[in-house]
Amino acid sequence: MQHYVGLDVSLSETAICVVDHDGIVIREGKVASEPEAITAWLIELDISVTRVGLEIGGLARWLYAELRAAGWPAICIDPRRLRGLTKTMPVKTDRNDARAIAQVMRVGWYNIVHIKSGVSQELRMLLTNRETLLVKQIDIENEIRGTLRVFGLKLAGRITQASFEERALDLVADEPRLAAMLRPMLAARSALSQQYAVLHKMLLEVVRVESTCRRLMTVPGVGALTAVTYLTTIDDPARFQRSRDVGAHLGRTPRKYASGEIDRNGSISKCGDTLLRTTLYQAALALLTRTQRWSTLKAWGMAVAKRRGLRRAVVAVARKLAIVMHRIWTDGSEFRWSREEAMA
Repeated sequence: MQHYVGLDVSLSETAICVVDHDGIVIREGKVASEPEAITAWLIELDISVTRVGLEIGGLARWLYAELRAAGWPAICIDPRRLRGLTKTMPVKTDRNDARAIAQVMRVGWYNIVHIKSGVSQELRMLLTNRETLLVKQIDIENEIRGTLRVFGLKLAGRITQASFEERALDLVADEPRLAAMLRPMLAARSALSQQYAVLHKMLLEVVRVESTCRRLMTVPGVGALTAVTYLTTIDDPARFQRSRDVGAHLGRTPRKYASGEIDRNGSISKCGDTLLRTTLYQAALALLTRTQRWSTLKAWGMAVAKRRGLRRAVVAVARKLAIVMHRIWTDGSEFRWSREEAMA
């Protein structure tokens, strides 16, 4: 007999529900959110398990890898589709969520989430840590600007990173009490800047040794950050049958609502990875406004900008960039600037 398992994972405990092929609950329980504890609980049942489902989340990637290594048919599912079922529950608990996941495993009403490789997850950690240090450094600088402004001390205009501390200390040179309160903030900013430089150097080292990143960087507007972000987000280009599917995967295609006589297109869906969508937007903006050399892609983007405005053109070019970069990765080629070069 076929059995299906649903896991509702939290930080400390995991609710488990097992149902048979008719949807009848066989057993329920809670164990520690550890692969060994889950495995021991399932082995104790002594039944054949067809699928083990869990929502993608903080611990899901780790538990998925460990359960698969232990021989369990585990899959991670998209919580957005499951939410359509669980939001109708009058009573929502971990136990009921595990029941819902088990029933979803039984009927097959789920979308499987791709679990990235260990290398891609390490690169994503590098990117997020680097971004966190940069954001905190900017927050401290803005805080310093705002607090000094109260006393009529203005850090206005463009100030380079190297001269920021010197300019700030010059402003409070005649105010010893303000200077004493300012120095800890500047010390924290300096520490963040130094550690950010360490992570940024690690990012550049990845680009130097990764040939795919260097080929992606032949695309105008695409730098080291965009290339590494694209690499870790897509992870495996073979999971997309067509390059144009990448645009929809990253939320760069418009929403659509059609019902009866109503048929309208909305703004882009903004599904998928936010970090990659942001970096692709920045790369597209650089391509249209900073790159001096003309290409077929830039000519197409400028034509869109003339018809629809620069903002829509940047979004459209960002989608094109995602498609072009996937094709470059798949073919092992480099960016082709002209149509004649592409035909050759």
